[in-house]
Amino acid sequence: MDVAWFFRKRTRLIRFTYERAAKPFIEMKQQIEGGFPPFDDPPHSEDPELPFMAEWSDAETAIVVLGRSCVSMLSASLKLYFKTWEKELDVPRENAKAWRKGFTDGYLSKLCDTLSIDPNDCPADLAVIEQVFLARNRDQHPESIQSMNVKHSSSDRAKHPNPFFISEPERAMYVGDELGDISFMSPSVHVDAEMLHRAIEEAERLVDWLEPQFFALKYPSSGAPKA
Repeated sequence: MDVAWFFRKRTRLIRFTYERAAKPFIEMKQQIEGGFPPFDDPPHSEDPELPFMAEWSDAETAIVVLGRSCVSMLSASLKLYFKTWEKELDVPRENAKAWRKGFTDGYLSKLCDTLSIDPNDCPADLAVIEQVFLARNRDQHPESIQSMNVKHSSSDRAKHPNPFFISEPERAMYVGDELGDISFMSPSVHVDAEMLHRAIEEAERLVDWLEPQFFALKYPSSGAPKA
């Protein structure tokens, strides 16, 4: 089975989903900001808030939620990739338990032991990939019904003090690698188009590195994928 082919089919769909789904919300924000129809004739109001701010805020929130959802899809796709190869190679079940230590230090390290390879040789940015799984966990387990935002956990921040999935305004609040005088606060998990595409690229780079090594172990006498 060409497992990487199926993985890339999923990443193509993730890119397609984000680009098509985000487009109407991006256009709505641009229409509101530029005063274009149908937002060119605001109703009279004594409210000091700018017209159509509720609509602008909803569009912005929808884009952020969409980004987190796509990262969750990427996380699930990576896990399916690993689970498929574990089944193909009859990998011992203790590898699954290694997830409890995190992706890089736990699972990937254990998997590389099985393959007799060094994870330090991987060309992908493993910190970004690990944060894909962490962002998915935060997105799937929100803590407050009062907001659509989700926050980085304190344990995630301890491991990644300068998070990858964070907005520029909140990143500007950091001083070096520490959260300055507001360490009691947690920044939001923010995923924009650039971050999503970078995360997908790093995941594909990891898969491209692992795939020939999986094949060499599964099919030692052949250098070609098996259908």
